[in-house]
Amino acid sequence: MLPAMTFASLGVHPDLLEAVAGYALPTPVQSEVIPAILAGRDVWASAPTGSGKTAAYALPILQALVGDVPGRGRLIRALVLAPTRELAAQIGAVFVELGRHMPVPVQTRVVFGGVSINPQMMSLRGGADVVVATPGRLLDLVEHNALKLSSLRSLVIDEADRMLSLGFADELGRVLALLPARRQSLLFSATFPEAVQSFASALLRDPVRVVVASPAPSAGDPLVQRAIEVDTEMRTRLLLHLLETHGWSQVLVFVASRHGADHVAGKLRKAGVAALAMHGALSQGARAGALADLAAKRCQVLVATDVAARGLDILELPAVVSYDLPRSPADYTHRVGRTARAGASGVAVSFVTAAGNAHFRLIEKRNGFSVVREQLDGFIPTREAPRGDPNGGVKGVRKSKKDKLREAAARAEITKRGA
Repeated sequence: MLPAMTFASLGVHPDLLEAVAGYALPTPVQSEVIPAILAGRDVWASAPTGSGKTAAYALPILQALVGDVPGRGRLIRALVLAPTRELAAQIGAVFVELGRHMPVPVQTRVVFGGVSINPQMMSLRGGADVVVATPGRLLDLVEHNALKLSSLRSLVIDEADRMLSLGFADELGRVLALLPARRQSLLFSATFPEAVQSFASALLRDPVRVVVASPAPSAGDPLVQRAIEVDTEMRTRLLLHLLETHGWSQVLVFVASRHGADHVAGKLRKAGVAALAMHGALSQGARAGALADLAAKRCQVLVATDVAARGLDILELPAVVSYDLPRSPADYTHRVGRTARAGASGVAVSFVTAAGNAHFRLIEKRNGFSVVREQLDGFIPTREAPRGDPNGGVKGVRKSKKDKLREAAARAEITKRGA
């Protein structure tokens, strides 16, 4: 029997081993990615949310800085690009945590839009070893001469699928044009649609491919997936019933729109539930406050859109509920990945209306699983699927015009860079 893989056997430096002493054994993505990055290879990795991918690239990037001379001027050594403010902040926190025992402190800076640029410019005076950024704010800082990318050694693009689906293709192309040709590039994504595959082919040089699939549901799986059939107008009552029945201390509820987030959170508050909304129209302070309230259990339910909730990392979150089904099957993967992280148990509940039944079947097919439909006493649905609509009347089964334009822009940008 082969000995168990450890962080030491993967080649992780002793100065970093103390930071992972409390970890379990390396996860599958860490076992494959860490040696590849330490060997200087580009990496193209697909791994489910909650698989430990942030530490998989943070550890070897930090290791490359052990004994390094701190950056001078406004130069940086490593750049991590993320699609949302929340994900950027959490990635930065991982770098700080893993690097806390290094003999020379690693200067990590997190920058994103939606807040004043001046404090971020001040924090970058004297340079930084690692910068975690959203693409737009990074370009703003470059234009203000707040940082230089000429000495960059490592580039990480995290959640590339979300980056491109949110329309960041143009910004990514502009960032890449500023980077030195000799660098290590690492691309991570939970899913790999066509636009991401084209982007990866243009970005990476002879990459090591790492694919860690989500395990198939089983009796001992820490993630329990449920699909409850319910009429549209009964969803809030069903949600209240589940909260009372299961006593979840923290719940992340997904809705389709900003208005929906405000509306559902308001209904829950009227029913006596501590609930907050989280969406892109809120200020960064309000979003951070809502997340902090959920993490501290001052808020029981956070009602969020997919964009606002992307990248959230809440320890031992017991449940996520899809009040509205996600528009794309890939978004379902990201939703359920918010719970049952790092071996903890969790439940992902989807509300399936008559109009959404066909779309949920598509989600099951694209993600390779099947969930038995449930009907609960007091919530037996009475509606039937609309006739004459093969897609069940749910937005998103076919790509929207906006999605098609974004993909076309991404392909054009990739072709332009490759010309």
